[in-house]
Amino acid sequence: MGEGVVPLVEVDQSGHAERPWVVEAIRRLKADQQRSADTHLHAVRMPAFDDVDLYLKDESTHPTGSLKHRLARSLFLYGLCSGLIQEGTHVVEASSGSTAVSEAFFAHLLGLPFTAVMARTTSPSKIALIEREGGRCVLVDDPASVYDVARGLADESGGHYLDQFTYAERATDWRGNNNIAESIFDQLSMERFPEPTWVVVGAGTGGTSATIGRFVRYRGLSTRLCVVDPENSAFLAAFRDPTCGETTCGSRIEGIGRPRAEPSFLPDLVDRMIQVPDAASVAAVHFLRARIGQLAGPSTGTALYAATKLACDMRAAGEAGSIVTLLCDDGVRYLETYFSDSWVAAQGWDLTPYLEVLTRAWDDGVWTG
Repeated sequence: MGEGVVPLVEVDQSGHAERPWVVEAIRRLKADQQRSADTHLHAVRMPAFDDVDLYLKDESTHPTGSLKHRLARSLFLYGLCSGLIQEGTHVVEASSGSTAVSEAFFAHLLGLPFTAVMARTTSPSKIALIEREGGRCVLVDDPASVYDVARGLADESGGHYLDQFTYAERATDWRGNNNIAESIFDQLSMERFPEPTWVVVGAGTGGTSATIGRFVRYRGLSTRLCVVDPENSAFLAAFRDPTCGETTCGSRIEGIGRPRAEPSFLPDLVDRMIQVPDAASVAAVHFLRARIGQLAGPSTGTALYAATKLACDMRAAGEAGSIVTLLCDDGVRYLETYFSDSWVAAQGWDLTPYLEVLTRAWDDGVWTG
């Protein structure tokens, strides 16, 4: 070695023993994507609307029965490709239910232990689905504590906290790669209004609205994004003022609405927000079931109620176009709650006025809400 030359310091970790396992895990996730990535886009006829088309993107047909199948797969891929998940890693999540159901499925697929931390009010059917996949459920009384409890469990076990509320907006490739936005626009390509006037979604993490909002801008489209929020959720306040830091008691509509504005919610990508009464959300899924025979979860009702309002606004303005919203999950999970007359009555919800609003809107094109 030449005089004055400082030798290189080399640390070679290229032979990581876990690399073959990670490669195989990623292959399994990609295989699931090949089998189940796309879902149906249903055209829904509203009698009073000749020039406004409504579509439901049916995410309930994923193997785990909800929109969250996409997110869960993305979170696992993100963890694997970032070196955060290895063979035997204990995977932990804070979830109100559907995300945890999907994550339990993928943890089982990869042979990983999984724990979901969720509010004690989560429906028993969702808990049963998680446990069926071999997951463990930790129930807490305070919904706002799920983040800290989940993070603590991961730290104690040397595991990985998936943290959907932080990573949802960055784990999904918003440019395309068969994400939900690309799927929607591809499926609309042969329709009479292939570029929708509105896409209407709820916010649980904010990841779906972030993906769609970014995709629309990336493709240079004029489509507007409407995010719906249930009562007692903090997202609407954050949309009005991103610096407000307002916290709430949380939503009674499972799957959307949060006691705080989550890091993955990007309000600058949203064109309009509509807060929907809880009774209206529930009435809308009862209405959907009666009108087209589709059984959907309550977050679908939140979006459907707002989408109907937007359709009436377009009709009143003489505007033609299309509206797309999501059928987020299957209503079978809620037969003992949101579809139970006694349970609904116990919540103090009167669905009748909102059913009348929807009937008048669909049949006459007039919004009376």
